[in-house]
Amino acid sequence: MSKHLSLFAAAAVAALALTSAATVVPASAEATVNVGGAPMYPSKNIIQNAVNSKDHTTLVAAVKAAGLVDTLQGAGPFTVFAPTNDAFAKLPAGTVDTLLKPENKPTLTKVLTYHVVPGRLTATNLMKAVKDGGGTAKLTTVAGGEIVVKDAGPGKLSVTDSKGDVATVTIGDVLQSNGVIHVIDTVLLPN
Repeated sequence: MSKHLSLFAAAAVAALALTSAATVVPASAEATVNVGGAPMYPSKNIIQNAVNSKDHTTLVAAVKAAGLVDTLQGAGPFTVFAPTNDAFAKLPAGTVDTLLKPENKPTLTKVLTYHVVPGRLTATNLMKAVKDGGGTAKLTTVAGGEIVVKDAGPGKLSVTDSKGDVATVTIGDVLQSNGVIHVIDTVLLPN
């Protein structure tokens, strides 16, 4: 599997592990954060945690359909911006069903890997990068595209995709053994 697919898969699985909240909520290495009604354990990998989140069933199904499960169980580290089921529901009717078809696997993989960034970028790391970048931080995704992170107010981050759509990080710093997940409320789409 290519490096891009591996990173994307890790991001997609991490996204599954996140749920919605109003602000970025940090998690210590020992503590667990509940996402989608399930505890996320820092000792488990992205996939082991994501499959338990009821808010990320669409993301998990997409990761399985794209064949990225093994990648996201890998060593990483990965930073995953994980869209919730509600985020996928905001896409035009039929989009998710179309992406999940076997003939659309390359497109699905590109969308999923666009949510993954190499490395372990916590909310603190991202806020510092935004501050150092004069208000924005540009990140290159595993899919090869660029996303822009911004400070969205006290304790909040937003992520803008290449089409100009903005996602808010609703739960940040869901630590995993192979990276970190930040739950987002909008699906990011590459050009």
